[in-house]
Amino acid sequence: MKRAHRVRQVVNAVNLSTGLGLLLAATAARGSPRVRRGPDGLLLVGGYRPPFPIARAFTVGNVVLVRGDVSRLEGASGPAGGERLLWHEGRHSTQYAWCLGLVMIPLYGVCAGVSMLLCGDWASYNPFERLAGLEDGGYDRRPLRPYLRGRRRGEN
Repeated sequence: MKRAHRVRQVVNAVNLSTGLGLLLAATAARGSPRVRRGPDGLLLVGGYRPPFPIARAFTVGNVVLVRGDVSRLEGASGPAGGERLLWHEGRHSTQYAWCLGLVMIPLYGVCAGVSMLLCGDWASYNPFERLAGLEDGGYDRRPLRPYLRGRRRGEN
């Protein structure tokens, strides 16, 4: 494992975000969740059930929670194939370290809300998703809402 990933792993353990991810896995996954070691110090847990957030996978600290079986991520190809999705989630894990852990959750929520207002999609103008790679996460970049496009060009 690269030194940067080891540092991220330690920082996310200290800032409690990985602990929260493991708690979510224990309470929201089907049956007895099995934690698997993933690439770059990530922990992968399948069987996430709650309807929120609306995503195939999401990250809390170093824990990647996946709907369905984690093995579907391994070797998956196409847009947001497993490897690309894990890169995307790994970038979110790094964001947790930079944002002091649990502080990222409300920051992400505010950014998702602003993105929803700007384009009707919670990811397209969310800086956390953009920095993690929209395409790697399986997201399309939506245009601004029509009434905002004119204002952006300086038109009335």
